[in-house]
Amino acid sequence: MHITAALEELSQLPGLRFSVAHSDRDAHAQSETYFAPCPPEAVTWPQNTQQVSDILQICHRHGCPVVAWGAGTSLEGNALARHGGVMLDFRDMDQVLAVHAEDMDVVVQPGILRQALNEELRATGLFFPVDPGANASLGGMASTRASGTTTVRYGSMAENVKALEVVLADGRIIRTGSRAAKSAAGLDLTRLMLGAEGTLGLITELTLKLHGQPEAEAAATCSFDALEDAVNAVITTIQSGIPMARIEFVDAATTRAFNAWAGVELPEKPHLMVEFHGSDQAVAEQSQRFGDIVADFNGADFKWAVKTEERSALWAMRHNAYYACLALQKGASALVTDICVPISNLAQAVEETQRDIAASDLNGPILGHVGDGNFHAILLIDPERPETLQVAKALAGRMAERALRLGGTITGEHGIGMGKTGYMEAEHGAGWDVMGQIKKALDPKGILNPGKLYRERDAG
Repeated sequence: MHITAALEELSQLPGLRFSVAHSDRDAHAQSETYFAPCPPEAVTWPQNTQQVSDILQICHRHGCPVVAWGAGTSLEGNALARHGGVMLDFRDMDQVLAVHAEDMDVVVQPGILRQALNEELRATGLFFPVDPGANASLGGMASTRASGTTTVRYGSMAENVKALEVVLADGRIIRTGSRAAKSAAGLDLTRLMLGAEGTLGLITELTLKLHGQPEAEAAATCSFDALEDAVNAVITTIQSGIPMARIEFVDAATTRAFNAWAGVELPEKPHLMVEFHGSDQAVAEQSQRFGDIVADFNGADFKWAVKTEERSALWAMRHNAYYACLALQKGASALVTDICVPISNLAQAVEETQRDIAASDLNGPILGHVGDGNFHAILLIDPERPETLQVAKALAGRMAERALRLGGTITGEHGIGMGKTGYMEAEHGAGWDVMGQIKKALDPKGILNPGKLYRERDAG
């Protein structure tokens, strides 16, 4: 590895913004959660695919690590420069390149943020639905195969990315997929890149599916005396085939955090937060059917939000749940973890997790996109008590084991990054070795986001 030589060559590339300033390096060294800072040796801001290719050719020649940076919102240390090297920030590649309204797709650069894309699309009557909560970049969302609050109806990034342009570790530029509705032409390289966390190639262009903006939307909250009733109401709703646009669960601790953070007065009980999309008639019918199910499970305190500003305030509260929960404990940081299980096992998974957290000395609010069996725990850590991090890691480990025991996965949307590599063998067995073989084939020098996702010998 010759990082110094690589940096010298990069600094001479015409037109490339390049920095070794401590302020720029430190700005790309932090994660949203508990991981220690990992500053890179340098930061670059490419403006086009050719510059990305030039950067990778140089870094490949010298064996210099390269890590891609989007909005920096990942939760498992996915975008941290664990082994130093060059941070490649896609901030300046943030354009909408083409909108094909008649085919309901859009071509974008990876640095565009989710909310900015939908603002650009507003006049078309179309929108991009994947909503992980944070205002993440589309390249980052693809790299972690993101999902979120709307996945129960519209699917995750895996269902909403049609094609990619990708620069491989040695600088080769390839295109995967097409704008066609389907293809049987060989291996699905698009899906291979989705969720690879920038370890197989760097995404420089995405073709995304769009959806029609609904005629009518309605959102609501309702409370339950028992967590089990709330979760079982979700299961019954999904099994009944009601086409929910969003169906979120928050426990009593999260509700208490909402009240303090947003100045609302929700009963401090488990809540469901729901949204319906469709025609006026369809939304009314869906709302009525959902109300009947909630009544069967002793739900109460229905509060409807039909006006745009009311719905925006409701989902802003949900999107800021992490920060609201952090405020429950002065000076806290957090280990944020997620698992996903078959919907029929959701109640058991949530109940066992809540009991496990209650038996520890940590605060650990639970919430999630339970419409697809995915939920999160925000395990609050006291920086002045290092042992609390070890307790949180043990709780997260038992959550992962619980997910596998119940037929699920160790992460529904956060990805692996640095935080969950230790559970990959338990989930994938020999399949994890196959992933490592693919990594070696596409990145033989191990320069792309090393120290993530694979066994250390395969990750570089």
